[in-house]
Amino acid sequence: MRITGYRTTTTVSEWGRPVGDANGVFADGVVSVPIVLVDTDEGITGVGLGPHVNIDAVFAAIEGEDPRSVTALYDRMLRQTFKAGHAGAVFGTIGALDTALWDIKAQAAGEPLWRLLGGRDRRVPAYASGLDIGLTDDELVSAYQVYAQHGLRAAKIKGGLDIERDRHRLTLVRDVLTDAGHGSRPGLMLDVNEAWTRKQAVRHVCELERTLDLTWIEEPVRRWDAEGLAAVGRGVRASVATGENLTGLEQFRPLLAAGAVDIVQTAAVWGVSHFLRVAALAHAHDLPVSPIGNTPVGLLHAATSVPNHMASELQDLHPPIGVSLDLYVEDGAFILGDSPGLGITIDEHAMKGAAGRPDTSAAKGPGVRPEQAGRRLLSVADHGHPAQPHQLTPRTRPNDEVSHTVRR
Repeated sequence: MRITGYRTTTTVSEWGRPVGDANGVFADGVVSVPIVLVDTDEGITGVGLGPHVNIDAVFAAIEGEDPRSVTALYDRMLRQTFKAGHAGAVFGTIGALDTALWDIKAQAAGEPLWRLLGGRDRRVPAYASGLDIGLTDDELVSAYQVYAQHGLRAAKIKGGLDIERDRHRLTLVRDVLTDAGHGSRPGLMLDVNEAWTRKQAVRHVCELERTLDLTWIEEPVRRWDAEGLAAVGRGVRASVATGENLTGLEQFRPLLAAGAVDIVQTAAVWGVSHFLRVAALAHAHDLPVSPIGNTPVGLLHAATSVPNHMASELQDLHPPIGVSLDLYVEDGAFILGDSPGLGITIDEHAMKGAAGRPDTSAAKGPGVRPEQAGRRLLSVADHGHPAQPHQLTPRTRPNDEVSHTVRR
């Protein structure tokens, strides 16, 4: 089997409500989803969700190769970007191609990827994550009630701009999940997306911990600040979670050496091979791993095969336009199907309408760091920041469309 070419396309996820974090909000809830399709001479096409940046140069490392050699080809792609470096969106391109190759390898074997990787249990524990900083209280409660209906009993909210606002919103979500769990204590996490200094982080979290039990605080300071993350970890009861924006094992090494991370995270767009390597590194330090991303299907399959997976992020309960997945959500977990490969089906015709939508990746939103981030003297959540509550009516969907995907 040989790799013959690639195609790229872009679709969107439509949340039907504002989505974002401390850095900004997409008010219309439309989020761009780039996709890479890798073709072979045997008619098998692999799918990878991730960027297309510098893809011609990266693809040169794998063109004409046997896609089943995916582990070796991953390193060829890293070497291909040696001079300029493989960080940032280029690492996402490598990850998208890598995921597509794993999809091909499993399809060629006639097995779902989770089985090919040695997974035993198709059930992948999940936690709810609504990208919810732009929601009103009523919208927040409604969103997490839907998650609770799918058995989710742990949740991560976005915050970091105002202590009392964060306390109030965490309490609302706690009460929703407690009621759904018939009084059992839920897991609560707060993600601030690198919005604080070290002292701000300790002060903010310690104040919340006077009345709330936080499982983890996510990205409290800058992603590369090993000393700062370690200082936060020493100053609070909650675990420190980070890693989704780190690209390569070399970026994890200083954090692990400094004891700066308790929950090791990787982003879905960085690919399957990266996740497997980070998981092994974390396991060597007796640390759990947790995948991050809106459609983390590749990492869900990979998570079944590692001994230290804790829980995977569940964001939107609906797949992107034109994408169907052989998995569903039940009893607080992703349940993977038996389709060979990743179980992703792409409807390029359905995506054509989405391709004409504005490119949200270039918009002012969660991907753009505000000028005052880490230098705010006063709270801003109620003072005209994009993250202030929106008075919007959520789009309703038929009850039979609430499930993340269709059971096959």
